[in-house]
Amino acid sequence: MKSSIHPTNYRLVVFSDEVAGFSFLTRSTAPTKDTVKWEDNKEYPLVKVHISSASHPFFTGEEKIIDTEGRVDRFKARFAKAEERKAALANKAKKQKTEQAKKADKSA
Repeated sequence: MKSSIHPTNYRLVVFSDEVAGFSFLTRSTAPTKDTVKWEDNKEYPLVKVHISSASHPFFTGEEKIIDTEGRVDRFKARFAKAEERKAALANKAKKQKTEQAKKADKSA
């Protein structure tokens, strides 16, 4: 293992998920200027996070589809278009079959 590549300035830091109202105290080197008073009445640096184990769908068991780029909608549109093409080809094949059957009936 290479020496002097790992940080040495670990300190106690509070991570707070404001959406879920969940906070926890751990050791970290994450830089922050915010502070918060913790349950032991001491002041600790505060790191605000958008998602944690209290709000992540994997841990909560909720199924959420976060589609910021429209990928799901584009997939559904492509799938619908393919289904339309498939149905159109099936109808075209049916029409050709019936026309061939009519021609065969006329010639017989």
